[in-house]
Amino acid sequence: MTYKIAVIGGDGIGPEVIRETIKVAQVVTSKYNLPMKIRQFPYGADHYLETGVTIPESVFSQWQTEYSAVLLGALGDPRVESNVHAEDILMGFRRKFDLYVNYRPVTLINKKYCPLKQVTDEKQVDFIVFRENTEDIYVNIGGCLKRGTTDEMAIENSVHTYKGVERILRAAFQYAKDTGRKSVVMGHKGNAMKNAGALWLRLFSEIGHQFPGIEKKSMYIDALCMDVIKNPASYSVIVTSNMFGDILTDVAAQVQGGIGLAASVNYHAADKKFLGVYEPVHGSAPDIAGKNIANPMASILSYYLMLQRMGFETEALVVYEAVAKALEQGHVTPDLGGKFSTSRVGDFICAKIEEARKWA
Repeated sequence: MTYKIAVIGGDGIGPEVIRETIKVAQVVTSKYNLPMKIRQFPYGADHYLETGVTIPESVFSQWQTEYSAVLLGALGDPRVESNVHAEDILMGFRRKFDLYVNYRPVTLINKKYCPLKQVTDEKQVDFIVFRENTEDIYVNIGGCLKRGTTDEMAIENSVHTYKGVERILRAAFQYAKDTGRKSVVMGHKGNAMKNAGALWLRLFSEIGHQFPGIEKKSMYIDALCMDVIKNPASYSVIVTSNMFGDILTDVAAQVQGGIGLAASVNYHAADKKFLGVYEPVHGSAPDIAGKNIANPMASILSYYLMLQRMGFETEALVVYEAVAKALEQGHVTPDLGGKFSTSRVGDFICAKIEEARKWA
């Protein structure tokens, strides 16, 4: 089987970090003779502004049947005020492919990059966030009355369905069981969101009973965010809703050393053919685009997650260890206190992969 990977560099720093990730992927593919082919696509703000097309509907159908995964850089460009191209691409993937799991590992690779003084060992930061990825505020249901007046009323509806809540909770518990993790914590706001909170709490209890031996705890999301900063070692698997997960994972990114180290994958747990959309958590950062200073590690670590889901564990470990060596030796971009460019960090990681034994 050949794994076909579609690549979208996107906007801002997206093409820069994707460039380095493709370099890494080419080295790994050549070194280990992986059955993998990469094809780049032009979708993003430039393409939209030139053609008026965000992404053709036919592309989604083609990718779902012909491709194994998508590697995405970043989307968002101030020239497109409506951000319609990013909405069509990102939400298109999540809704058309039903990618209801946003999987975010929060792993401290090197303790010197953690801002928390109480963290003295990398093992103290090692948890996974399962963020529901298709519902909540992001369904874009709402409206505005009397816009532009002092009586303006803006409404955003947060949607939570039995199906959506049940399957993300089950995915989190199943992952904990399969990987030997001992606890699952759910973040919610049931004291303020009475109806949605009741649904999440009830299903968390019901599904939790189906996984004996796994410790279960629910927490208000604000208290959870605070405690992740104070006691990150207390967490193993966290599951929460779309909006809360969006906020929590950015908090967690800082705990692991910064947004430039935060990788993610969006996937459907039952789909064994299309393995997801892999992207760094960071945005397009247009203010530093074109300066060759963006951190490519989150994108490279997203590729590492892709290798893992494809079953290439040895190759994934080699990529991870190459990133770890760059962090250890201070071969990093300015956001991590380094002096190296995006391309030089990518070159360093490629060199470490080349130096690794073929079979680690």
